[in-house]
Amino acid sequence: MPKVKSQKFGYSHKQSKNDKSTTPIGKTLAPLFNKNMGQHILKNPLVSQSIVEKAGLKSTDIVLEVGPGTGNLTVKILEKAKKVIAVEMDPRLAAELTKRVQGKPEQKCLNIMVGDVIKTDLPYFDVCISNTPYQISSPLIFKLLEHRPLFRCAILMFQREFALRLVAKPGDSLYCRLSVNVQLYAKVNHIMKVGKNNFKPPPQVESSVVRIEPRNPPPPVDFKEFDGLLRIAFVRKNKTLAANFKTNSILDILKNNYKTFCSINEMQMEVDFDIKQKILDILKATGFSETRAAKMEVEDFLR
Repeated sequence: MPKVKSQKFGYSHKQSKNDKSTTPIGKTLAPLFNKNMGQHILKNPLVSQSIVEKAGLKSTDIVLEVGPGTGNLTVKILEKAKKVIAVEMDPRLAAELTKRVQGKPEQKCLNIMVGDVIKTDLPYFDVCISNTPYQISSPLIFKLLEHRPLFRCAILMFQREFALRLVAKPGDSLYCRLSVNVQLYAKVNHIMKVGKNNFKPPPQVESSVVRIEPRNPPPPVDFKEFDGLLRIAFVRKNKTLAANFKTNSILDILKNNYKTFCSINEMQMEVDFDIKQKILDILKATGFSETRAAKMEVEDFLR
């Protein structure tokens, strides 16, 4: 699969308010939870346990955890896995996690990497588990899907609506370009809902957990070209493909692309070449002229 510039995808869902809060604990203060960084710590141990169980961890597994926070989920992963590589953006929370395992047997099985996971070169891992900061939802998914070698599965928590877009099927109101792009490269299943009161501080939205299993081998397509096709198809997903492709702006782009293609491949472009007729002929030949993106399967787009 070609490299994907994950940070360019326009799919992320941000919190509507940015603030910080502190929680008194005796005479001390707990770490500042920075909502601007998407810090909503999962506090319910039953939910943490359920997430670990859904991952089906083996004693030989290396687990990548994104956004471990204070380690409520981390310690449960350490009980099942051989090693945990925890990537934490906030040095303060990374320090709290270090203190939590200091002097314990789990300490030697935990490797904490401080930094932005989207900008970090990730090492080998078998499974990824993440209570994902909402603002990196889309970049994280595409970074994971381009990672090599392929991992076995990822158990990821997202904002509820974002998660539902990932698993949406043709005809669903939330079915979109994101749905098709992710389902092209992976099997995605919604496995559990998580209410906002399971977090500290509570976010303003409900959450869901999805399981992602990369398709192996990945489909032999150029991602940028495939995503370009989807951008056109989903501009107006309830219009026919013929209607979307016949707009002047799209015709101009495709004609210029074809000129470039001919030049690169040292081909002579036909003098009377009609890009509009060419597109209509292809749509008719494939049987998709009157088809709407909102109702098309991943296999339809591939065809």
